[in-house]
Amino acid sequence: MSEKLWIFDTTLRDGEQVPGCQLNTQEKIVVAQALEALGVDIIEAGFPISSPGDFLSVQEISKAVSNPIICALSRAVEKDIEVAAAALKYAKKGRIHTGIGVSPFHIQYKLRSTPEDIIARGVAAVKFAKRFVEDVEFYAEDAGRSEPEFLCRIIEEVIKAGATVVNIPDTTGYCLPEQYGAIIASLKNNVPNIDKAIIATHCHNDLGMATANTISGVQHGARQVEVTINGIGERAGNTSMEEVVMAIKSHKSIPVYTDIVTPRIYKTSRLVSKLMNMPVQPNKAIVGRNAFAHSSGIHQDGVLKHRENYEIIDPKEVGVDESTIVLTARSGRAALKHHLDALGAELEGEELRVVYEAFLVLADSKRDIGRKDLLELVGKYMDESNFIELENVSYSSNGEINAEVSLKIGNEKYTATSSGVGPVDAVLKSIEQIVKPQVELEEFLIQAITHGSDDVAKVHMRLIKSDKPYYGFASNNDIVLASAQAFVDALNKIPVKEYATA
Repeated sequence: MSEKLWIFDTTLRDGEQVPGCQLNTQEKIVVAQALEALGVDIIEAGFPISSPGDFLSVQEISKAVSNPIICALSRAVEKDIEVAAAALKYAKKGRIHTGIGVSPFHIQYKLRSTPEDIIARGVAAVKFAKRFVEDVEFYAEDAGRSEPEFLCRIIEEVIKAGATVVNIPDTTGYCLPEQYGAIIASLKNNVPNIDKAIIATHCHNDLGMATANTISGVQHGARQVEVTINGIGERAGNTSMEEVVMAIKSHKSIPVYTDIVTPRIYKTSRLVSKLMNMPVQPNKAIVGRNAFAHSSGIHQDGVLKHRENYEIIDPKEVGVDESTIVLTARSGRAALKHHLDALGAELEGEELRVVYEAFLVLADSKRDIGRKDLLELVGKYMDESNFIELENVSYSSNGEINAEVSLKIGNEKYTATSSGVGPVDAVLKSIEQIVKPQVELEEFLIQAITHGSDDVAKVHMRLIKSDKPYYGFASNNDIVLASAQAFVDALNKIPVKEYATA
């Protein structure tokens, strides 16, 4: 029979330690509520002693959510624990997470202490925390590099002192999966009172093994995993929540289940990415924009015939509408026909062969084949086109910033003007006056390609329409023009029926 695997999310504590990813209290509440809707069991809301802002965040998150346990971090210091307890005053279910370093590195060089003193301090911290809450988690920092016998001793003693969860961190991301699994197995086999507590994993990704180590820990008896959305965290990051949850869901042989509402994964990933201003890498497992994208002709043909030929996860399971068939020089006839059918050009036989040969010539010279390219290839087979072309962009500043944009949609020309807080804002608003897509600009990235004040800027945009993402790309010396081109590029990928023209 499957056992419950507790999902402990530390996005708002360990994840927020990433430079530049700090959130204010209101933003943390928004993320916490999203985590609650996702089905997370425990939210580590902060480290209250570290700052007044962290104290307030733990306190306000405790008020804002009802179902998850709210956890506050502390060192094995009485003042830390007192402040953590005060921050948890309003929590419906509160947990104090206290602990100390247990590896020879930490004992000798960081804490300048002895193994016996470390055990005494760990036990004292747990006993003191038990004065305030019943649920106390003990972290054995740097357990991945600890001495096995010492780790077993301190875990036995803190459980005697009242720890309900024992956290076994691979703090530096050093372990291999078999090593980390062996540590968990050793605790299960050699700590006589281990049945009185839940073993938790907390793995970092310095060698790219955080998810593998976490799964190994679960296979050897851990029943809580400490994770973050998108795998964010210090240095190379933490274990990715979405990867662990979907690995377990995909492998029925792992005898655990979670209460995560998986169709909310993608939405939660984008929320965290947006609020923390930390883009998700395109090839990120589960939530990267290429996670369900196929560009190889062999793969495309296989997916179009039967999704499971090349996808082990149905995109809908994680909140993605559908797989993406990307047109490149490696695409086959099946992929081209798939896109032509969507345009309304349902070609067969000789017509499809001729267009496909022309497509291959074009694809060899272009990195990204878009709707405009396809329309040019099949123009003689279609009666009309609703393709949007950017004809002119101008902007000026005279007290306020104004922009004028001219577009050609099919055979018709349109012009609109608008003001904005900046030239990009004004230009995009002008485009939206003509094309009324009612989209959300979810991601807007500008990257310098060359060097100097005349840099070529590459712009990447992600628009959301009816909960589905559409991507636009452009590059230009003029950032404003590149932004307009990327916006139009994304709009052209939205089906015509989804918007109206003025």
